[in-house]
Amino acid sequence: MARVVGVHGIGKQRLGEDTLRKEWQPAILDGLRRAGAGTAMTESDLTMAFYGDLFRPAGRYLDAGDPPYTAADVEPGFEQELLLAWWQAAADSDPTVVPPRQAGTLVATPGAAQAALRALSGYRFFAGLALRAMVFDLKQVHRYLTDPDLRAQARQRVLDAVTEDTRVVIAHSLGSVVAYEALCARPGHRVRALITLGSPLGIPHLILHRLQPAPVDLGGPVQAVWPGGDHLVWTNLADEGDVVALVKDLRPHFGRRLRSAVVHNGSHAHDATAYLTDKLCGRALADGLA
Repeated sequence: MARVVGVHGIGKQRLGEDTLRKEWQPAILDGLRRAGAGTAMTESDLTMAFYGDLFRPAGRYLDAGDPPYTAADVEPGFEQELLLAWWQAAADSDPTVVPPRQAGTLVATPGAAQAALRALSGYRFFAGLALRAMVFDLKQVHRYLTDPDLRAQARQRVLDAVTEDTRVVIAHSLGSVVAYEALCARPGHRVRALITLGSPLGIPHLILHRLQPAPVDLGGPVQAVWPGGDHLVWTNLADEGDVVALVKDLRPHFGRRLRSAVVHNGSHAHDATAYLTDKLCGRALADGLA
């Protein structure tokens, strides 16, 4: 069975296990080479835990693809708050993006979603992404956290992929939330290394406080459950310009054992393959397989 399990992120509903494996495999091998561990893994060592189809609308004749979402489909509350948080993060890392307050936009302001989407369309991470796809990605995060049946099915896909032979789990974007919850749900698993890439796990209230199992609030930083035993090494990588990974350092909430690092993915701040080719990702993977 595969020693490495990959867990994809948002926006992959039209792909599948095999297509994602073909994207991830060469990038992972490149990361291992950068780390000087090019022989640590073979092609048969990787399997993908795929859950994207759970978000794909049922097909029907004369229609295809994502629903034709517009700014009007961004719901008040969670979706609008997360969208504006993305906007603020983009403005913090890119001086060409006008921040929400400078644009006169607050969370409760009518038209806030439209202004946010317009601002983000010029940001390097979202550039070229159709508006409806941006809204669809937003809704994927919201639905995972609020639809118990879908949440359980997505976690089960990861649990089905993780066997007694699995030593490393690499999870990107929303997949890091799915993988974290799945590992927490299987005490005694033998995974040695958890590698999270572009993770939104540390976003307070919107993500962190909604995790299962629920974190504990002792008056200081909220403390979340460690997703394994003492043998587990968790490495989290985030690009400074990755707005999905709003909180770059997860240690205050998940413990000082977690290794947190900032990487540089260029114009592809949130891209999974950019993370996978980084030397630090390759090193964490090699250590988990050693």
